[in-house]
Amino acid sequence: MALDTDKTNIHLSPVDDEKPYPVQQSPQLPDESKENDEPCGKSTMDALIRNARLAAEKEHSMSLLQGIKLYPKAIGWSILISTCIVMEGYDVALINNFYGDSQFNRKYGEPYITKQGTVDYQVSPAWQAGLSNGAVVGEIIGLMINGYVSERFGYRYTVVACLTLLTGFVAIFFTAQNVIHLQVAEILCGIPWGVFQTITITYASEVCPVALRGYLTTYINACWGFGQLIGIGAIVGNSWRSDEWAYRIPYALQWIWPVPLIIGILLAPESPWWQVRHGRLDEAKKSLLRLTSLNRETDFDADETIAMMAHTTALEAKITQGASYWDCFKGIDLRRTEIVCMCWAIQNLSGNSFSNYSTYFLQQAGLSESKAYYFALGQYAINSVGVLGAWTLITFGFGRRTLYISGLAALFVILLVLGFLGLAPDRNAASLATGSILLVWALIYQLTVGTVCYSLVAELSSRRLQIKTVVLGRILYNIVGIVAGVITPYMLNPTAWDWGNYAGFFWAGSCFLCLIYTYFRVPEPAGRTFAELDILFEKGVSAQKFASTKVDVFSEDVRGDVIDYYQDQITTSHMEHGKRAS
Repeated sequence: MALDTDKTNIHLSPVDDEKPYPVQQSPQLPDESKENDEPCGKSTMDALIRNARLAAEKEHSMSLLQGIKLYPKAIGWSILISTCIVMEGYDVALINNFYGDSQFNRKYGEPYITKQGTVDYQVSPAWQAGLSNGAVVGEIIGLMINGYVSERFGYRYTVVACLTLLTGFVAIFFTAQNVIHLQVAEILCGIPWGVFQTITITYASEVCPVALRGYLTTYINACWGFGQLIGIGAIVGNSWRSDEWAYRIPYALQWIWPVPLIIGILLAPESPWWQVRHGRLDEAKKSLLRLTSLNRETDFDADETIAMMAHTTALEAKITQGASYWDCFKGIDLRRTEIVCMCWAIQNLSGNSFSNYSTYFLQQAGLSESKAYYFALGQYAINSVGVLGAWTLITFGFGRRTLYISGLAALFVILLVLGFLGLAPDRNAASLATGSILLVWALIYQLTVGTVCYSLVAELSSRRLQIKTVVLGRILYNIVGIVAGVITPYMLNPTAWDWGNYAGFFWAGSCFLCLIYTYFRVPEPAGRTFAELDILFEKGVSAQKFASTKVDVFSEDVRGDVIDYYQDQITTSHMEHGKRAS
């Protein structure tokens, strides 16, 4: 099916909100009375279209190997900034798995009588929910702040400021004397973690070409896994201790990350897309050159790529009314916001929040503390390397939509099996089977939903509203996480509902609803440039027809301040060239 892409003249109207965006200011359209200026302006516009088209064609034809050869520096810088997510994954693993640590429970928990009549210690379900959700509350605050700050000051400076704050906040964890202190630390540390959640995705999607976009955005999920693996490893490594250092040492290890990351990120180039949106085309070209290596095989031309960025930015300015949070819920951006939000929420609704309590859950299912931790260690190891399997599937041509749908179907079946294991009379055998099933669940999740989500949310939002769209999506993810974080401890805690394996039935039902939504609403963005995705959403193409629909983004007439900046740059370049020639 081919789209009707009749050429239309649509001029931008002035927009008052979000002043940092030059494309939102009232464009200075050419004065029709100045006939002598028209040929020059038309020539410059034709040059922009020609260069943008060439850059888009080169991105479409670029292979994975060519992309790696041309953008090795971009890969390195993206990996560096994505490493910030390791810290969040680390703390999530700590707090949720400390509930199964005897020394932590003795310090921060309350005594209770076990079924065997002995005295043991547990952090109460209310405080478990409070601590697990404390970071989530902080993340929501950080996400909202990031929607304004990073777009105003740039990605690099925002990340460096957050790392500096985090260095101080970790001290509260290390010196906490009661659960209230831990709660304060979780909320404060959650603020910079919320910023990291969106900046890492946006930076990864904006510094690389289409051929690498799926790999660098999904790598962020591997960073989550690395953090969780290191966290559970820190707990296991100190589990032999019978003093307070069994939990203080894991908290202290969080100081390893900030200083090296601050130094590296200060040296990194800014996102060229961010610089183009702010009219800094010269700086954008310099950043682009710092992200690439000279490679004749791909016939790379920085000016062509900058022209493509300018064209896409102007196209989005024509399609999108503004660049505030409210604009995410207007016109065609409402659909994009809805899909991004649901893709994030599905991660928690498909059982992920359930698996975050794996150690605690396995203990309640009948495993000893040591065996439960080793099963959890295996799960987090899968989380770390599962992204490699997802990369393999992407390389073999499996689309994001296909992986999401098939993954949810498999997770639904596994959660049903987990629930039915609660009916087994032999609890010892059932607990071992439960641990094994959780490992299979983790593998399927990381191959599909857990990893692919990062690519989907980065690709389905527009460049102009990406930070805010991803922020809104992650806020919904965190809200769902709060609800799940409240009810999950009650499901599993022996002093509360004590569901055990039967919790699998609850999450299986939730997962099935996610499967239905994904089939009808989530489109396939693989292999599309950002401009092509803009047009597909503007034309209202259904999710099922996204992959097969053809579009011509260069048949659209675009105007705007970014185009004016581009034309001024070309004129200045020609004048300087003429002076040198004379």
